[in-house]
Amino acid sequence: MTRRLLPAGCIAIFSILAAAPAQAADYAVIHAGRLLAAPGGAVLSEHSVIIKNGRIASVTPGYVDAVPEAGPDDRVTVHDLKDMFVLPGLIDGHVHITHENNPRGRLQRVEMSSADYAIAGAGFARTTLMAGFTTVRDVGARERDAIFALRAGIDRGDVIGPRIFASGSTISVTGGHGDGTQGYRDDIGELLHHTGVCNGVGECRHAVREQVRAGADHIKLTATAGVLSNTAAGLEQQFFEDELEAIMDAAHAMNRKVTAHAHGVAGINAALRAGVDAIEHGTYLDNESIRLFKRTGAYLVPTILAGVTVAEWAADPDSHLLPPQRAKAAEVGPRMLDMARQAHAGGVKIAFGTDSGVSRHGENGREFGLLVEAGMTPMEAIKAATVWGADNLGKSDVLGTIAQGKYADIIAVDGDPLADVDELLDVDFVMKEGVVYKSP
Repeated sequence: MTRRLLPAGCIAIFSILAAAPAQAADYAVIHAGRLLAAPGGAVLSEHSVIIKNGRIASVTPGYVDAVPEAGPDDRVTVHDLKDMFVLPGLIDGHVHITHENNPRGRLQRVEMSSADYAIAGAGFARTTLMAGFTTVRDVGARERDAIFALRAGIDRGDVIGPRIFASGSTISVTGGHGDGTQGYRDDIGELLHHTGVCNGVGECRHAVREQVRAGADHIKLTATAGVLSNTAAGLEQQFFEDELEAIMDAAHAMNRKVTAHAHGVAGINAALRAGVDAIEHGTYLDNESIRLFKRTGAYLVPTILAGVTVAEWAADPDSHLLPPQRAKAAEVGPRMLDMARQAHAGGVKIAFGTDSGVSRHGENGREFGLLVEAGMTPMEAIKAATVWGADNLGKSDVLGTIAQGKYADIIAVDGDPLADVDELLDVDFVMKEGVVYKSP
């Protein structure tokens, strides 16, 4: 047998690697006076949450000051939240983080570049994180490059903000809600045209695959007309059934969940029958919708705050709404609270979402009070923004509870949100992946 000798240089490299010391670990210990580790479960008293390198290592009774497994070179930081109520970081399942509606919005469409939207989004992202929302799902950006750049910047640590799961461009029919070119001159409309607009089965499959190619975490489609599109096209179904099925099949084949903007009942039910994973808004759902929700297991993201916001705009004669928008806002806005009440009473699974970008970023917590007004208990409303929010994203393995192996996304408030859910309007402590961004 022939022996093969390594060059001397290789032996030296292997010796250095073998002798290299283990990288120091970052530990954090949270002393939680009251701890809702798993919303829907019991509130624990006087517990310690031990975190290693941004993940939950353990949840331990009593206040632990030392981490036995930490080595002499490891860093250990203790956060005293003994007087606070501690719970998982919140999840908003419906935002548009790169823009916020304002009177100049239509002009900004032709003034702002992708870079401009990304920079604006960085500001909105920081505001959202400071409000206690450590994860968001962006369901349609005006500039696809902007949302993907912002997501990457946050992941790298260049930008402070929540973890983003993004859909890229919304899948929409020509002239439908999500097209966004209505009311502009044709040559300007061509510049605003985006890759999510499609007609017919083949184009719809291609539009989905294009979003996935570009980096979409999930797919968002507009199954019906919408309130803020500048067209008097009603509020009903806009995709045909074969197009809806093509979108679902293409997305699910590429392991992407699909959520559908839907107001009118025909569009809601068609999307549910086609296999959508969630419905956004759901304004005109009926008993058949509730039956389909329960049969398919799809989530409803009711975005009540968006309804309240557009109703306020519709009632203000000086608001920036155009005539078609004002008429639809006056019709849809006041209905959304009753819709959520009907869905909850019917046993539909509800995940938290605000449509921030319509409402102001950072005010996401207002949705909690509206969910309670719609019949949910404070615990259910919190569960919608944690446990159910994580399940809606397909991320229950890493999000939604404070449990071993999950991201150390943790918030705290002074009062008891189970007694008064509006405590979540003023979050005092925010940690994301073990890093503290806000502290009392």
